[in-house]
Amino acid sequence: MVKIRLTRMGRRNAPFYRIVVTDSRRARDGKYIEAVGYYNPQKGECKIDTERVRYWLSCGARPTDIVNRLLKKIKNMEVNYDAA
Repeated sequence: MVKIRLTRMGRRNAPFYRIVVTDSRRARDGKYIEAVGYYNPQKGECKIDTERVRYWLSCGARPTDIVNRLLKKIKNMEVNYDAA
């Protein structure tokens, strides 16, 4: 299954995250298909390429809870799924 999730970048005690599209079986910081944005929790910055996110959602990708929260906060793009 394809997921939209965070991958950690930055140094110790200074986290910086990329929002990436990846296979759910890969490691958190492993290889990814495409980077669609970033999130810096220290500065409160978040930039997301909404067109690419919409494309991946239409292809069946599922965002994690944190990414879903960021999408809702930034662009009002919350994605709801039934437990299937």
